[in-house]
Amino acid sequence: MQALLDVILPVFLVLGFGYAAAWRGLVSEAAVDHLMGFAQNIAIPCLLFRAIAGLDLGAEFSPALLGAFYTGALAGFVAGLLGARLVFGRPWEDSVAIGFCCLFSNSLLLGLPITERAYGPDALAANFAIISVHAPFCYLVGIGAMEAVRSAGRGLAAGLAAIARSLARNALVIGILLGFAVNLTGLPLPGVLTDALDLVIRAALPTALFGLGGVLWRYRPEGDLRTIAWVVAVSLVLHPAVVWAMGRATGLTLDQFRSAVITGAMPPGVNAYLFANMYGVAKRVAASSVLLGTAAAILTGWLWLSILP
Repeated sequence: MQALLDVILPVFLVLGFGYAAAWRGLVSEAAVDHLMGFAQNIAIPCLLFRAIAGLDLGAEFSPALLGAFYTGALAGFVAGLLGARLVFGRPWEDSVAIGFCCLFSNSLLLGLPITERAYGPDALAANFAIISVHAPFCYLVGIGAMEAVRSAGRGLAAGLAAIARSLARNALVIGILLGFAVNLTGLPLPGVLTDALDLVIRAALPTALFGLGGVLWRYRPEGDLRTIAWVVAVSLVLHPAVVWAMGRATGLTLDQFRSAVITGAMPPGVNAYLFANMYGVAKRVAASSVLLGTAAAILTGWLWLSILP
C-alpha cells in the first residue's frame, strides 16, 4: 500500500497544485489553456516521438499479450460509449469522448512505476510492449469513431477522408508516426537534437498534470457525477477484469499477465482530457474522471495487486 501511495500521491499533488493555483487566481484561464496547448501540441508529441524512436520493436511483442490488453481496452471503450449514449443520454460526440476516457488507461505515468515497485525492473518488458502501441491504437480508435460520428450522412468516402485529415493534423499522431519512421529506418539523430528534445520532454508530464489541475477547477463535477462514476467503474473494474479473463485464456506468462492486468487497472490518463479538449466535448467528464479515477485507483490498485499471483 505504501508503494502505491508513493507513486500515486505525487501525481495527485501536482494536479492539486494546478487546481489550487487556478482556484486562488494565481494563473488565469488563458494561462491554463496555453499550458495545455504546449503539453498537447509540443511536449507530449516530443515525448512519444523520443520513446518510440528508441524502442526495441522486436523485443517482447506477443500477439497474446497485446490481444488480451487491447480486448479489455476496446471493451472499456464500447461500454463507455454505449453507457454515455444509452444510459445517460449524451450526444454521440460526447459519448465518443467518454468512451475514450474508458479506453485510455494511464499506462505510462502510473502503470509503469507501479509494476516496477511491485515486481522489480526486470518485470517491465511487457509494459513497454503495451506502451509502444498504446497511444497510436487509442487515438486511431478514438479519432476514427469521432470522425465517423461527425461524418454521418456524408458517405463512406467522405468519412474516411475526414479521418485521414484529422490524423494528419494531430500533433500526437504525428509524433508517434515520426518515432516509428526513425525506429524502422535506423536514422541517426544528432546529439544536439536529442538534447533539445529531452529538455522539452522533461516538461511534458508535469506541465500536462499542472495544467489539468487548472482545468479541473473550471470543469468541476457538477451534474455529471453519475457519468463520471460510470467512467471510473469501467476503467478500474471492467477493463482489468476483461484483461484478466483474456490473459488466463491465452496462457500469458506470469510477468505478462501481471503487467497487462496492472496496466488495464489504471485510471484514465491525461490524454483522456487532451482528446476531449481537442474536440471541445465532454471536457468536464474527462477532466473529473482523471482526477477521481486517480484517487480511486489508490484503493482499487491495491486490491488488484493483492489478488494477482
